[in-house]
Amino acid sequence: MKRLASLTLGFACLLPALSAQTASPGLRAILTDAEWRRAGLDRLTPDQIGVIDAALIRHSQGSTQALKTELETAKREIAAVNEVKRERSLLERFGLPIMSDVDWRALPPLRAKVVEWQNANRFKLDNGQVWEGLEPIPYELAGQEVEITARPAGRFQLTVAGRSTGLRVIRLR
Repeated sequence: MKRLASLTLGFACLLPALSAQTASPGLRAILTDAEWRRAGLDRLTPDQIGVIDAALIRHSQGSTQALKTELETAKREIAAVNEVKRERSLLERFGLPIMSDVDWRALPPLRAKVVEWQNANRFKLDNGQVWEGLEPIPYELAGQEVEITARPAGRFQLTVAGRSTGLRVIRLR
């Protein structure tokens, strides 16, 4: 009876090693006979080789798990970026300001020449962009050099002839 219990216990201990063996072929299958002898593994007992194989399997499984975790993290980050892009697109379609993690103070000002008025409050720049004032623009802008600077919350401010006008503008195209 004692012998049966010890055999059962021994078999139970071997099960994880046997199932792990399917994940990794072990050193014997990886190395050539010459490499096996050169590494001195031919002098080790099967138990010692089993310990080395088990350590390699654990290491391999840990590396695989780490790669899976990195892959899942990358997938979540990509999904978050795509969600932000979709959200921005929706906000842009309705003309709502886009909140961004970019510091507005770090954005360079846009310097361009106004080529034409498109209506009483809408003007076109020489780079093709079309801007509109959120309040009436009392300045003659056609032919003028203007500067448009970023402001907080996705807003922009118009500067004419180097003087700040305090006028808020939005980009239409």
